[in-house]
Amino acid sequence: MEFQIPVELVKLGKQRIEQFPVEGFVRGGGPQKPQLLLIGEAPGENEAIQGKPFVGRAGVELEKSLAQIGLTREDVYMTSPVRSRPYQWKEKRLRTGEVINKKYNRAPKRQEIIAHAPILDYEIEHLDPVLIVTLGNVGLQRLLGPTYKVSEKHGELIDQPIYRLKSLESNEMVQTKKSYTLIPTFHPAAVFYNPKIREEVERDWAAIGSYLQQITS
Repeated sequence: MEFQIPVELVKLGKQRIEQFPVEGFVRGGGPQKPQLLLIGEAPGENEAIQGKPFVGRAGVELEKSLAQIGLTREDVYMTSPVRSRPYQWKEKRLRTGEVINKKYNRAPKRQEIIAHAPILDYEIEHLDPVLIVTLGNVGLQRLLGPTYKVSEKHGELIDQPIYRLKSLESNEMVQTKKSYTLIPTFHPAAVFYNPKIREEVERDWAAIGSYLQQITS
């Protein structure tokens, strides 16, 4: 059975982020009792158009990693700190020499992450995952703070409180009383820009699979 985010929370999320240069809205999705909660960064162009997380090349790469540990995307819940695609306008020179303006993906800003924090907080609280896997720095730092880097923490089993929004009226993030278990790894698109990390990614997913096997056996 699919996990549903309340309609009121989706409406609130759209209102809270409409002042920023973003487009689309991706709810995230997956089963109510997923084996994994995957937290990415923010939707890209394809995700914003289709309204689904991790489609396109990054989605194919993620499905390969899941297959490595015997899972499919139907077994996991996929979400992100920001549900709308953050973009910036840049000039692009065509082969004809013509210069056009085009929207490019960009990393979400702190206030955009704050705007959609109530949605991710709701998902984590109500899914109550056995294991959270953060994909890239944005998800990792949203949960554990700005000093954490995926390049230093990838593949590591972390068990500690995470950050959540103090209240809807506040911009302050506070730690939960409860501890959560996380394993950070690289965003699936990272291997396109840095093919050298592919072996590290495979080792991270082997560690994720090993932990899941350990707690379910």
